[in-house]
Amino acid sequence: MLRRMNPVALVTGASRGIGRGIALELAKCGFDLVVNFASRAEAADDTAKACQAAAATERKQIRAVTCQADISSGLDRSKLVDFTKSTFDRLNLLVNNAGIAPETRADILDASEASFDRLWMTNVKGPYFLTQLVARWMVEQTSKPAASAVRFDIVTVSSVSAYTASINRGDYCVSKAALSMLTPLFAARLAAHGINVYEIRPGIIATDMTGPVKEKYDRMIDAGLTPIKRWGKPEDIGKAVAAIATGSFPFSTGEVLNVDGGFHLRTL
Repeated sequence: MLRRMNPVALVTGASRGIGRGIALELAKCGFDLVVNFASRAEAADDTAKACQAAAATERKQIRAVTCQADISSGLDRSKLVDFTKSTFDRLNLLVNNAGIAPETRADILDASEASFDRLWMTNVKGPYFLTQLVARWMVEQTSKPAASAVRFDIVTVSSVSAYTASINRGDYCVSKAALSMLTPLFAARLAAHGINVYEIRPGIIATDMTGPVKEKYDRMIDAGLTPIKRWGKPEDIGKAVAAIATGSFPFSTGEVLNVDGGFHLRTL
């Protein structure tokens, strides 16, 4: 008897933090995984092993493989998609998660072009053109027999910084605001092919990226910055992606899911 083929997900920047949390939740749902990383091979290997263990707790068998690729590089983006094709010959879910913060927080009157360019390449150009590559492949897949019984989704992880001004990291805010336009663009283009596109906006999430400002945000959360008075966790984002990937929003596309403890609410 042939084993049912698992759906396949490609998660960029999945060696740690939010990407790892997403990969773990998808593994529990029975997704085979491509764990992308830029430089931390050991962490990526650990994530892949953890995904297999997480799937086993749900009595599922999955494959989780790693692939090094810097999404700011066109050659690496092509390599990543080619690797996914040769390894699994299919892709049901792309999660654009990889992103970087400024190396140094600087007032917008002093911030450098070099920092802006660095963030733009990884946070905007990388996911934009990776999505283009994957979308072309997904369109090809939807033309195959029985494709109507298979889900195809694209999820981009942005940030509340897409609409929240932080004057000491303006380059990051601008990059996330630009990234947010990716979702309505591709949602409108791909809906006719049955490919749904979503954006998830995390709030303050406990990762190594937010580690240096932990004390600051501890105080702000305690003072009421978010109605839900705790830090977000990578698994909070992972559960949102899993809900999309398992078909909980079949009549939605181009939608933004705020996973931010209620930060986006305006209250009097």
